[in-house]
Amino acid sequence: MKTAGRKPHRNRRGLFLGAVLGAVIGYFAGRALGNPAMGMILGMVAASALLYRVNPGPWNRP
Repeated sequence: MKTAGRKPHRNRRGLFLGAVLGAVIGYFAGRALGNPAMGMILGMVAASALLYRVNPGPWNRP
């Protein structure tokens, strides 16, 4: 159900931040499981999808 006049919380900055954080966390998780490359890829996808939807906030520029 959508509310009138409100945009959904989606942004490119969250997508980028999710990709970077997901790759770092996924690398270490994958390294512990034996395949760091797959951990990086899965971490990037999961964190990017999450932070793309959850808005980390505005830049607050005038």
